[in-house]
Amino acid sequence: MKSVAIITARGGSKRIPKKNIKDFCGKPILAYSIEAAVSSGLFDEVMVSTDSDEISQVANRYGAKTPYVRSAETSNDFATTSDVLEEVVKNYQDDGIFFDVVCCIYPTAPFITADKLKSAMSLFVEKDASCVTPVVKFSFPPQRAVIVRDERIVFNQPEHAKTRSQDLEPFYHDCGQFYILKTQDLLNYHSILPPNTYPFFMSEEEVQDIDNPSDWEMAEMKYRILHNK
Repeated sequence: MKSVAIITARGGSKRIPKKNIKDFCGKPILAYSIEAAVSSGLFDEVMVSTDSDEISQVANRYGAKTPYVRSAETSNDFATTSDVLEEVVKNYQDDGIFFDVVCCIYPTAPFITADKLKSAMSLFVEKDASCVTPVVKFSFPPQRAVIVRDERIVFNQPEHAKTRSQDLEPFYHDCGQFYILKTQDLLNYHSILPPNTYPFFMSEEEVQDIDNPSDWEMAEMKYRILHNK
């Protein structure tokens, strides 16, 4: 089974300038994703898909390859992750290189470790899955959410207004860290979450969206606590 790790790191971040190579607890945040992928030993190739020379230089310094420059079509704000992955896969195929498995890793995911990637890959193989991706449980039951109507708070699902939290089905959301996919299912469904996707459960302490400076500070705080720094 031949596999490739594709780290998606375009330039041009607006809310956090140079987000993908900004220093995070002592090194570029991109380095964490690269080092986890390389040290896992799971992949025949670890590459970064980018449109930025600066990002490419950082990627190479930490052990990733950058064989293709990302196109303008997959570097804009409207390109999906699957668009980027499919472009990379087709670039390799045009060069006569074929991978059975694609692992998409996001560049701002410092909580990824080699051990997590290996555990997720084991689950992927065991279940013969189309995809395995980390998920985390919502900290508050969405069934108990309130909305505002006519300036007043009402339950969105009134039938659960008095339901005990422990009696409600747990809801989960995608952690936005990595996706292990069968290449053919990626190409068939044009999605990073095709049918037959299995969850890889993670704790809330290991998950943090990083969309703005306060998110960044929260992620660094969590990282330092987890690593006793």
